[in-house]
Amino acid sequence: MADDIEVALKKLISGVDGLEGIVISDRDGVPVAKVLNGDVPEAASRPGFLATFSMATEQASKLGLGANKSLICFYDNCQVVHLNFTPLVATLLARVDANTGVLLGMSAQLNESVQQLSDYI
Repeated sequence: MADDIEVALKKLISGVDGLEGIVISDRDGVPVAKVLNGDVPEAASRPGFLATFSMATEQASKLGLGANKSLICFYDNCQVVHLNFTPLVATLLARVDANTGVLLGMSAQLNESVQQLSDYI
């Protein structure tokens, strides 16, 4: 099953210009599935970095606006889009010039793969 999900993630990466990696992790940042291409900064795929979405979501939910669906971060050399699929999180690692709207729109495409992993763990 993990191979099927990895193949599906590779297919998604190849179809989006600028997308360099997808990491699906649990709320603690532990990667469940990971596919990285190109020049992804090592720090962006570490569990400590991946877990920051959970902490930010927890704090943001205290504002009374409901649960976060996504979080976008821009850095000098990349952009990171976290998508919430409770209990898992999909992290998209892309070049700075990648289309952020397309990355956000991948939520529907990732839903099936993430649900398969969620049922498995």
